[in-house]
Amino acid sequence: MKQKLYTWIEEYLFYPNTFQKFISFLLLPLTFIYMLIILFKRVMAKEINLGIPVVSIGNIIVGGSGKTPITIKLASKYEKVCVVLRGYGRSSKGLYVVSHNGELLEDVETAGDEAILLANSLPKATIIVSENRVKAIQKAKELGCKIVFLDDGFSKYHIKKFNILLRPKKEPTNMFCLPSGCYREPKGFYFNADLELREGKDFKRVITFKKANNLTKEVKLPSKLLLLTAISKPKRLLEFLPKETKMVSFPDHYSFTKEDINNIYQQYKEYSIITTGKDLVKLKKFNIKDLYLMDLDIKFDENIDFSIMQEYIKSDE
Repeated sequence: MKQKLYTWIEEYLFYPNTFQKFISFLLLPLTFIYMLIILFKRVMAKEINLGIPVVSIGNIIVGGSGKTPITIKLASKYEKVCVVLRGYGRSSKGLYVVSHNGELLEDVETAGDEAILLANSLPKATIIVSENRVKAIQKAKELGCKIVFLDDGFSKYHIKKFNILLRPKKEPTNMFCLPSGCYREPKGFYFNADLELREGKDFKRVITFKKANNLTKEVKLPSKLLLLTAISKPKRLLEFLPKETKMVSFPDHYSFTKEDINNIYQQYKEYSIITTGKDLVKLKKFNIKDLYLMDLDIKFDENIDFSIMQEYIKSDE
């Protein structure tokens, strides 16, 4: 029942049917108020320079658009790099240094799934979670970092930064802001990006399949496969998997329980399970047999000009 509700909400936000469009129009007064608040915050924000280059990887729609793999791809090219993120789904509050120069300091409950994935994927980086991004960036500077990648930082208007905005391959048909639609900020704000990257044009996802207990080599997938995931818009993963693949999805950043896993074992006894890197950091503790990973990498189009970003980084060092 819950899974159907989550699917309905995502359809309403992104690709509504006639009835969902009717609800969307009814909520337009609230959307208008929401947009006024966003515009007011942007106009009133006073930008501060924190004395370290900050590159924001963001989007203006709710849910995932590839921010984490893009961050990993870009951050991996730099030394003394820090990634700052809020840490959605974590049980803690406040500022935590999740890893420092590759040394893992916190667990997934304290740090959140994305932070642990970043720490595992960037073995020389520093990862910090905090609701207060300014304090986190200052902490990164204190720890000797020379550049900060800010996850989902476009709306932090008060921070001087280089803004990269990610655009989905398939544009939503619902063009409204919350709560009438999927946009967290007006669609016209794409023009405020320093660099806009569109999936399918400027970058594409490259998926390989591996066993969770041996991530060093690629493998073929079994015939009976169940996708188990807790990410936003999970249906987008199915295009990379065999057509017969079944799916069990949970809300974004959901923390799986032993009961969840037992129920899945009961219902899908003959199926092997495949999951994402973000989900894997939470599923490891259950010692699931025959668990596969969708290993995601990003390939940039060779015509993308990153020189503007490089100039910003050098000028702000």
